[in-house]
Amino acid sequence: MHMADAMLSPAVGATMYVASGLAAAYSIKKIRKEEDFKKKIPTMGVMGAFVFATQMMNFTILGTGSSGHLCGGLLLSSILGPYAGFLIMDVL
Repeated sequence: MHMADAMLSPAVGATMYVASGLAAAYSIKKIRKEEDFKKKIPTMGVMGAFVFATQMMNFTILGTGSSGHLCGGLLLSSILGPYAGFLIMDVL
C-alpha cells in the first residue's frame, strides 16, 4: 500500500485481509462459472505481467513531492471483466 507503516491498526488490517480473502474467493467462484474461463487464464497472465511492468514506471506529480503510476485495475477490469481484474490486482 502507499502509506506509512503502522498507519492502520491491527484490527483494521485483519478485517481488510478477511474482506479481501472473501472477495477473492467470490471472484474465483464467478470466473469458474464463465464458459471461456480456460481460454482467459493465459490472457490474464499476460495482462497481469503488462500491468506489473507498466506500474513500475513512476512519474512525478508536480508540486506535491510524490509520484504516481498507471492504475492497471481499471484497464484489467475493462478488458477481462471485474472478477478477473480483481484477482490479477490481488496477486500483483
